Amino acid sequence: MSSKTRLWIAAGIVAVVALVAGVAMHFMMMTPPADLDLSRLKNSAKGTYAVAIEPEAGTFTQNEMHSWVLTVKTPAGDAVTGAKVAIDGGMPQHGHGLPTAPQAAEIGEGRYRIEGMRFNMSGWWELKFAITAPQGEDDVVFNITL
Repeated sequence: MSSKTRLWIAAGIVAVVALVAGVAMHFMMMTPPADLDLSRLKNSAKGTYAVAIEPEAGTFTQNEMHSWVLTVKTPAGDAVTGAKVAIDGGMPQHGHGLPTAPQAAEIGEGRYRIEGMRFNMSGWWELKFAITAPQGEDDVVFNITL
């Protein structure tokens, strides 16, 4: 292979790396959509549940572990007890999930403590909850920004 060919290959590799880095930086600097629903109270996707979420301490800080309280009620306002709650989420604009594996524990009156939450960077996060209870299976997604 000639030195000219090696030079062209090296230049091509540098160009690809620069392009990938530029695209990555673009996605990292994205701002959340202007019409993003940041409500902390909403109905689940099929309308089976009325769900609310709040940080247990009232506030939360980036890079610190914290807990949330998820309140699950029927549309009529009755507390949903004995539910299984699966938690997922991540940063839609960055294409990665949550940095921790939060778990739900029932604390009574339709409330579930979500422990092990941590947001490791600022931006738009989604918290996804799959709820399974006698009333049925349904899910809800909350948007959080920091």
